[in-house]
Amino acid sequence: MNALRRNVLKGAAGASAVAVAVAAGLLKPTQALAAAPRSAFEAKNVGDAMKDLGAASPADSKDITIKAPDIAENGAVVPVEVTSAIAGTTMIAILAEKNATPLVADFSLANGAQGFVSTRIKMGQTSLVRAVVTAGGKSYTAAKEVKVTIGGCGG
Repeated sequence: MNALRRNVLKGAAGASAVAVAVAAGLLKPTQALAAAPRSAFEAKNVGDAMKDLGAASPADSKDITIKAPDIAENGAVVPVEVTSAIAGTTMIAILAEKNATPLVADFSLANGAQGFVSTRIKMGQTSLVRAVVTAGGKSYTAAKEVKVTIGGCGG
């Protein structure tokens, strides 16, 4: 079977399943919205974004691991993985400190989910990628510098 045809059929089946769930009322479009306040995503600096996330003064933690390239060839697609070994992790946020809007991702974890997220982010220039983790009502952070050779935010 043609690989393209197989991918199209899989995509159509997935879209059909979501459409049926929405039509049946099992899935509401509002459930897919980000849990963080909109103001956190619109913040122009890291301090404001972290304050809006409820993590104004997080403690540094060695239990948070950020896996990202040391040098990103293209800032438009920088792969980032964050792993939290802190028990009871309920939220992981990723910030690119020198972006125009630093908060690039916010993930809510529930029901004892593993503290792991993987995504691709845009970075306009070389900066720290910071992970903010909330667990047990406290906030923790870790950072890693990623050097960008070609900016992904219009650069």
